[in-house]
Amino acid sequence: MRYEGAVYRPPSEASSLIIQFTIGCARNTCTFCAMYKDKNFRIRPLKDVEEDLEMARSYYRNIPVKRIFLADGDALIVKTADMLHILAKCKEYFPEVERISVYGAPKDIIHKTPEELAQLKAAGLDMVYMGLESGSDEVLLEVKKGATQAEMIAAGKKVKDAGMILSMTVISGLGGKKYWKEHAMETAKVITAIKPEYIGFLTLMIEEGTPMYEQQQRGELNLLTPHEVLDETELFIKTVDAEGTMFRSNHASNYTPLAGTLNFEKDKILAQIEHSRQNSRFRSDIFRGI
Repeated sequence: MRYEGAVYRPPSEASSLIIQFTIGCARNTCTFCAMYKDKNFRIRPLKDVEEDLEMARSYYRNIPVKRIFLADGDALIVKTADMLHILAKCKEYFPEVERISVYGAPKDIIHKTPEELAQLKAAGLDMVYMGLESGSDEVLLEVKKGATQAEMIAAGKKVKDAGMILSMTVISGLGGKKYWKEHAMETAKVITAIKPEYIGFLTLMIEEGTPMYEQQQRGELNLLTPHEVLDETELFIKTVDAEGTMFRSNHASNYTPLAGTLNFEKDKILAQIEHSRQNSRFRSDIFRGI
C-alpha cells in the first residue's frame, strides 16, 4: 500500500484495510479542523487504487480482510461509475470482505441520486460516516462547515433510504457558551429526523494551525467548561427522539465516557452524566486526544 501524508479514519475502522481513493478533503474549510491541511485535494487514478488493492492482497495473502475503509475525506465525491469499479475490485481481491465504508460529506451525498446510492449499496458500500458537528445553522455557519441543517437532514435520510449504515459525529462544545443550548437542541432535532444507526460525540479540542486556534489567541472564543459540556450533552439526551440509535461519547477527546442506546437507555445515560457531574471525574486536558 502507498499512503500520502497523514491518513485519518474513524475509530471503529482501527482494524480495517485503508485504501486512499482520494487525497485530502475537497472543501477543507472547517475552522476547527486540522486534518488534511498538508494536502491538495485530488482523486487518485483508478489504476493506482487498483494497484494498492493488489499489493494489499499480496501482503495479506494469508490473512482475511473483513473491512475496507476508502479514504481520505471525500471518497463519495468520486463519480459513481468509478466508485462502482473500485467496489468491484475490492470484492474481487477480497471476496471475504464484510464491510466497505467511506466518509461522506453532506453535499457529496446530496449530489448522488437515490438510484446511484442504491447502486453503491448493491455493489458493497455498506456504511457511510458523516460529520454533522452541529445541527444549529448558526454554529454551522460560524465554523464554516459548508452545509445547513436542512442539507444535513436530507443527506442523512438519503443514506438511510439507500439501506446503508449511517454513523454521524457531533462535536460537544462547538457552539461555545453563546450557542450551547441551541447546539444541543438543534442537533437533537437533526438526529431525531434521521435516526442514524450510530451517533458519536467528540469534544472540541483547539488545534494549533486552525482558524479556530487563531480565534482563541485573539480572545474571541468563550469555551465550555467540562461541567458545561455535561449540561449540553444532558440537554441533547433529554431532547432527542431516536429509537435504536447507538449513542457513544467515549472518544479520546471526551472529558468523560458515556454510552447507551436511544431511547430506552436514556435514563442510564443521564445517570452516567449525573455521576460524572457529582464526582467531577473528567479526563485531564493533558490526556485528551491521546
